[in-house]
Amino acid sequence: MNLSDSWTPGQQPIARTSASEAVFHALRSAIEAQEIPLGTKLGSEASLAANYAVSRSVIREALRSCAALGLTRTETGRGTFVISHRPTRDLVLGGHSSADLHEARPHIEIPAAELAASRRTAQDLERLNGLIEEMEQEDGASTWVELDAAFHAAVARASGNSVFDRVVGDIREAMARQSETVNLVAGRREPSNREHRVIVAAIAAGDPHAAANAMAQHLKAVQQAVSTIVRSTE
Repeated sequence: MNLSDSWTPGQQPIARTSASEAVFHALRSAIEAQEIPLGTKLGSEASLAANYAVSRSVIREALRSCAALGLTRTETGRGTFVISHRPTRDLVLGGHSSADLHEARPHIEIPAAELAASRRTAQDLERLNGLIEEMEQEDGASTWVELDAAFHAAVARASGNSVFDRVVGDIREAMARQSETVNLVAGRREPSNREHRVIVAAIAAGDPHAAANAMAQHLKAVQQAVSTIVRSTE
């Protein structure tokens, strides 16, 4: 297949509750069914958006999740190409993998939540509660993902430990991309909102043990969702 060839879908416009989820599943299905040959250059964000009758931001989210599954690769200035008909056994999240996050996050975010329960300020609690309220009211998938990453960063900051704060900041983009893919594939958005509420309640109550446990349960649930996605590719 000539990489200069572009593929655009000849399908009806997408009309579902979650446009990004619908577009992602449509693209993934076409790639895995080998309707799109390896090496094919997908259409531009603008052309895909026009074909699916959605915004470019929706297309961007769907393409990022296809890349996270190892189905496509986006090259700056060239476009997005199909590189595999089968998803990878691990999520590709920029410079990190989901396995990297799984190994590292419990050692960072659980003790951060524990410390936050002892050290949080009124301003920290206001920030955390504000983020939760925004997430619960947010309809846009991409905005919710950024709020999710901001929530975890806020917990780290509330710990009062500059190392935790810095490390979470360094992996924030990878966390956001993982959250984006997990939400599209495994529907983790509403469960995450509930789990975040439990974390903040424990931090607000000044209960370090409960805060650590709530964060541990949240990370465990996220990893279970990732594992489900990875197992479905085997």
